[in-house]
Amino acid sequence: MRKIVIAGNWKMHKNLDEVYSFCKAIKEPLMNKKFDRVLPILAPSFAFLSILKDELQDTALQVAAQDVSCHNDGAFTGEVSANMLASLGLNYSIVGHSECRNHHNDSNEVVREKLLKLMDNGIKPILCIGESLAQRDKGETGQVIMEQLEGCLRDVTLYTASDLMIAYEPIWAIGTGRTASGEQAQEVHRLIRKWLADTYKDQLADELCILYGGSVKPSNLAGLLSMPDIDGGLIGGASLDANKYLKMIDIALEHSK
Repeated sequence: MRKIVIAGNWKMHKNLDEVYSFCKAIKEPLMNKKFDRVLPILAPSFAFLSILKDELQDTALQVAAQDVSCHNDGAFTGEVSANMLASLGLNYSIVGHSECRNHHNDSNEVVREKLLKLMDNGIKPILCIGESLAQRDKGETGQVIMEQLEGCLRDVTLYTASDLMIAYEPIWAIGTGRTASGEQAQEVHRLIRKWLADTYKDQLADELCILYGGSVKPSNLAGLLSMPDIDGGLIGGASLDANKYLKMIDIALEHSK
């Protein structure tokens, strides 16, 4: 049975004091919960990866990076390699987020290279895909999703479902307060799972976690989790608040029973 993933992406938020305060607020509650089918993840900025990992090492929470370089090493000022992330003991990294595609011009080919670097270093990629509002309004959602899957996973071998997570994030719902309805999100998640079955195998498609991202919060999480192909959330703004993050974990725990 697939896990329910509550993954918080902090983007460029929180300073050092705020990171320590957040860790203090969630550490004890996390230690008092049983996480049989629920996986909590937080992705802070690169500056605070080690701090989160150290502060929450006695909990079930996993720390993830928000991005990775497509280069192994060299004269690439400001970039962080997969080997560096692996040396911190990280097991997860987001890749292909729409903001990286937009601000850093990450093409599907660049995302593929980053994904391969992560996998070569034993880090599970959380691959983000999603369409813009203009593409959705033109009825191009399915085409865009297929192009991103085929481009980012071209000739990428997946041995088991544990090699990858996918996060469907409609760009028009990120940070806007607008959320795809459970039915809208489920339609795309089902499409992704079918592509995985056709490209790889049925068992892998059945077992691979597909997250929804786009203004996920405590008030809409339960409805999203009620959909058969939605396995959790890649959560932005709501994950910055310790109480909301813990509330979403509680919702996931209740749903997992």
